[in-house]
Amino acid sequence: MRWKLLRRRLSISAPRMIVRSHLPWPLRWALIAVVLGFSAAIAMWAFEFGKDIAGLDRNATAELAKLRAEVAQLQDERERMQAIANTADSLLKTEKAAQDRLVQQMKQIETENLALKGDLGFFERLLPAGASQGVSIRSLQAEAKAPGKVRYQLLVLQAGKTLPEFRGNYEVTLSGTLDGKPWSLAAAGGPKPLQMKQYLRVEGMIDHPVQAVVKNIQVRVMDASGGVKATQTAKV
Repeated sequence: MRWKLLRRRLSISAPRMIVRSHLPWPLRWALIAVVLGFSAAIAMWAFEFGKDIAGLDRNATAELAKLRAEVAQLQDERERMQAIANTADSLLKTEKAAQDRLVQQMKQIETENLALKGDLGFFERLLPAGASQGVSIRSLQAEAKAPGKVRYQLLVLQAGKTLPEFRGNYEVTLSGTLDGKPWSLAAAGGPKPLQMKQYLRVEGMIDHPVQAVVKNIQVRVMDASGGVKATQTAKV
């Protein structure tokens, strides 16, 4: 009987035995996590150790530093080129403004030239027919502006088409009476310089004694040697 029971237990048909662990599931998961973490740490250490042995980390660091230097150099180059572009743009704007000013000045000069030609034609028509070539005085006017002051205006012409520039002097003299006697007075400072090509407007002011009665004004134009080229008298 005992043999049968022992045989039955040792045979294939013996009852199945179940071995149960007494370790709780939370502790099992914690143990599994520790094992996995330890394995990951070992794998990472092995990877880093392999890179260090192969020299990959050092090469990557050197390459990264080189790339950073190149990027900084490219940025500096870009900023320099941008500054050059800004300077060129400013120069172009300045040059355009200067060209515009020159165009305006040229237009103004052309307008003044046309006005001068018109004035010259008008002044030439003022000369009497058959008038001799040379310097002449036209349109002499004078008026008393205040006690003791006379203002004068005149136009000096040089007739002819191709005459050299005239260089000389002009002298202004007042005449009249003072205390019932004949009186005359030349402008202070003596003759004044006169320089012109074809015509010149001249104006000025002469001071005289308040007691004087001014009746006439005379203008004389002289060349550089003192020779009188033209004379004109007008009433004040």
